This record gives sequence, structure tokens and C-alpha cells, in this order.
Amino acid sequence: MKTIINTPKAPAPIGPYNQAVLTENTLYTSGQIALDPSTMELVMDDIQTETKQVMENLKAVLEAANMTFENVIKSSIFISDMDNFSKINEVYGAYFDEATAPARETVQVAKLPKAVNVEISMIAVK
Repeated sequence: MKTIINTPKAPAPIGPYNQAVLTENTLYTSGQIALDPSTMELVMDDIQTETKQVMENLKAVLEAANMTFENVIKSSIFISDMDNFSKINEVYGAYFDEATAPARETVQVAKLPKAVNVEISMIAVK
């Protein structure tokens, strides 16, 4: 069985997918980009602001599933330019306790949806 997770506090899906799917105790989030959920406009003032919006979107999805970043066991970060890694990592790291941070990979890709610079997905467990 699976439970679909959707919240108005995160951007509405822009394709045939949901914000997250909960199966038993495991939550799989879709990749989030820096869309402001209230306007569906991109927030791309700089890479730190963009990353913060992505993380806030993920926070809203986690909260809709009654979870927090403490429940996250795996993150996947996709970036368009590895030169932005340290700035993205700084913002991302502020959402986790370093001692209990999740496993993760960071991959540079050729292109992301809507030409954004960063997209992040997560797996969390209750």
C-alpha cells in the first residue's frame, strides 16, 4: 500500500507525479526545485537563496508526512555546476545535525527542469 503525500506548502507537481509517496514507514520525495509554492515562480536570486527554497519545499513535504529532516536517511543532490557545491552544501548542511546527517550523493548534470541550478530528493523513515 502507498499513501500519496501532497501539501499546498510545497510547489504543486508540474507533471505526472506527486510530491512524495509513503509506503509503510518510508517516504520517497520527488525532486524539489526552487519554486515558490504560493506563486509557482522560481526563486533564483543566487545559489544560496535557490537552495534555501529547495530545502524549505522539502521541509514542507516532510512535515506533511509528519516527519522532519531528522527522519531523512538519504539525499540525492543534482546540480548544474559543481563549482556551486560549497555554497549549496553550506545551506543544505544548516538543515541537519552533522553527527546524524543522512547518506547522500551530489551529481553534476547537464540540465535540470526549468534550467534551475539545483534539485534535491530525499528518502525518510519514521
